[in-house]
Amino acid sequence: MNLTHLRYVVEVERLGSITKAASALYMGQPNLSKAIKELEHEVGVPIFKRSAKGVVPTDKGKEFLQYAKAILVQLDKMEALYKDNIADTASFSLLLPRASYVTHAFTLFLNRLSDKKAMDIKIKETNSMETINSVVECEYDLGIIRYPIAYESFFLPLLEEKNLAVHDSWQYDYVLIMSENSPLAQEKEITEEVLEKYIEVLHGDNIVPNISEVYQKKSADFHRPRRHIYVYERGSQFDILAACPESFMWVSPMPQEILDRCGLVQRRTPLISKTNKDVLIYQSSYRLSVTDRMFLEELERVRNEITE
Repeated sequence: MNLTHLRYVVEVERLGSITKAASALYMGQPNLSKAIKELEHEVGVPIFKRSAKGVVPTDKGKEFLQYAKAILVQLDKMEALYKDNIADTASFSLLLPRASYVTHAFTLFLNRLSDKKAMDIKIKETNSMETINSVVECEYDLGIIRYPIAYESFFLPLLEEKNLAVHDSWQYDYVLIMSENSPLAQEKEITEEVLEKYIEVLHGDNIVPNISEVYQKKSADFHRPRRHIYVYERGSQFDILAACPESFMWVSPMPQEILDRCGLVQRRTPLISKTNKDVLIYQSSYRLSVTDRMFLEELERVRNEITE
């Protein structure tokens, strides 16, 4: 199989047009069309079909393109190893939920890379569905997704369907965080009725499309109507919580160092159960690098410190 042909079909999918792809690849459209037909003949399935929107992958084509992208990403990484001194280079990419324990682990991980002469590192905080799609498209190597435990029977089949590997997971109960000056911090017992008096801060883009009514009923208690503030950036939530004593937020357990820095406290809620799971995902063909494993070591260490 010609690797150049793989790059051709990936470019056609990206642009949705053979004409545009040919221009981007600096080649003639007839030659590109011929190369695609040769590849389709070789694999035995049509990769693209024409639609009102242009050229789109067939169902089998989508599956083929996912493997093609993974192969090309691995090939590029392999070539990079021999262009630079691997001992002096760190490459790492991660999509993550807005989780302070993960970003804390990331900063500790960065400190371990301080002796590297070259670094190519990118991280992005986003929701679970965008993380899944971006890892499938090979835009990032690793992703951490978060979901309520009631949604697990939705997410695990989805990850299998997308040919994604699940390497690591952490199941925990949400905790409440609030200003250290909040009256809520002094409550002896925190119940749903007590929380009705306060303002809940939520992330506004943690949506899960195509969730059926069955799943929605399972987690109906997770979305009780209250006074809400929707935020889309993690720094904003800490500013609001610190400055507005009536506000609170449900989060994964946080490192004490961050709580102290932001003037916040966290409370566990034995009377309110909100169990979640954070799961590390990546392409099934991807092999964790030394740098990846270094980050996972720090992640595990931070988790252990929180749960002690």
